[in-house]
Amino acid sequence: MAESITSKPLTRKDFISDQDVRWCPGCGDYSILAQVQKTFPDLGIPKEKIVFISGIGCSSRFPYYMKTFGFHTIHGRAPTIASGVKLANPDLSVWVITGDGDSLSIGGNHFIHLMRRNFDINMIMFNNEIYGLTKGQYSPTSELGKVTKSTPFGSLDRPFNPPLLALGAASTFVARSIDKRTHHLQDMLKRTHEHKGTSFLEIYQNCNIFNDGAFKNLTDREVKDDNVLVLENGKPMIFGSKKNKGIHLDGFKPEVVELNGKFSVNDLVVHEESDRNLGGILANFTHNEKFPTPIGVLYCEEKPTYEDLLYDQIESAKKRLGEGDLEALLHSGDTWVIK
Repeated sequence: MAESITSKPLTRKDFISDQDVRWCPGCGDYSILAQVQKTFPDLGIPKEKIVFISGIGCSSRFPYYMKTFGFHTIHGRAPTIASGVKLANPDLSVWVITGDGDSLSIGGNHFIHLMRRNFDINMIMFNNEIYGLTKGQYSPTSELGKVTKSTPFGSLDRPFNPPLLALGAASTFVARSIDKRTHHLQDMLKRTHEHKGTSFLEIYQNCNIFNDGAFKNLTDREVKDDNVLVLENGKPMIFGSKKNKGIHLDGFKPEVVELNGKFSVNDLVVHEESDRNLGGILANFTHNEKFPTPIGVLYCEEKPTYEDLLYDQIESAKKRLGEGDLEALLHSGDTWVIK
C-alpha cells in the first residue's frame, strides 16, 4: 500500500519496497527493476497515483518490489484489470508488467485489444524468449527449432514478433530496449510514460538459467555495435562499430549499405516516429540476420484515448437525456413479477 501523500521530492529509495527480491541471481529482471526505480522519481508522479498490475510469470512479481499500489492478477489478464482501473480512475498512472509467455499465449487476446482500444496505459513486456517460472519450456517468442524440455526435437511454432503484433493491433506507441543498456532503458521508460495512449515497450531480458545468451549478439561489447540500430527521431539510421553502415531504402525494400563513397549519410533513411509504415519495416528487422536489431521508439502517434472518448460520450448522453435514474431503468421495458 502507498504511504500517505507527501510533497517532498521523491528518490529511488521511495520506490524500493520492503520485500525481498526473489529472482535468480544474474537475472535481467534486476536491471529492469533498478532502472524503473531510478526513473520514476523524475516522472513527477505522486506515489499514490501509480499502480503496477501484473499477470503470472517471473516478471509478474514486479508489483511486490515497487513501493506503490499494485495488483498481482491472473495469467494473461493484467490488461483487462488495468483497463478497469484506468476507467475507474483516469488520473492514475497505470503500468502493466508482463512477460512474453504471459502476454502472448493465454493473454494474447487481451494484449491485442488493449493495443487497439488505446487506453492511456503503459505495458512493459519482459521478453526472454522462454518460459522461466515454469522451468524452461518454449514460449510464443522462442525461435523456430528451439530445443527445450517441452520441445526436445525442436519447436515447430513460428515465433511472434511483438512490435509487429502491437503495430498490427493499432498501438499508438511501440518501442524496444535491452536490459543491459541501462541509460537507453531509462530513456525509453520516460518516453513510455510521456505518451498519452497505449504504450508498448518490449525489453529484451536475459534468462541466465533457461535461455542464457539469447541476446548476446546485442549485448557483447565486441559485436553489439554491428548488430544494434539505435533509433533517433529525425536522424539517419547509422550503425556499426565505426559508424560506417546504414539503412537505405530501395523503393520500399530496405538494405544495409556501407558508407564507402557509393553511399553517403544523405542516402540513408531518416527515422520518422510518426510513420507507421516505416515502423513496420523496422519491426520486420527482428531476428533477421540481414539487418541490425532496432531499439528505441519504432512508432509514436497521438490519438484520442479510450477513457477520454468514453467520458465524453457519457457527458454527451447526460446533456441529451439527463442524469438518469437507475431504479427507473431497472423497472423499464418488459418486466415480470414472479410470485
